[in-house]
Amino acid sequence: MHFVYVLYSRKTDSFYIGETSNIENRLLWHNNKEFQKAYTKITDDWGLYFQINCIDIIQARKIENHIKAMKSKIYIENLNKFPEISTKLLTKYS
Repeated sequence: MHFVYVLYSRKTDSFYIGETSNIENRLLWHNNKEFQKAYTKITDDWGLYFQINCIDIIQARKIENHIKAMKSKIYIENLNKFPEISTKLLTKYS
């Protein structure tokens, strides 16, 4: 199983979107700044804001790219508010 995850930082009031097979480890890596070229190196207070459980890495990457292409903080906030958006994404990219 793979996941699309959205992290949120209060310090920077920003979101980060990614995909992984292990959310707990990935969150630790982001907060420990193990990805030196990643956007997440700017702070160390990332918390899990939202996740979508996907069937495989292919579906996860398609959904990740879809969310990133939206380039919208409001869209990300709506993902958390309206679960039907995730359901539609999972159906669209199944």
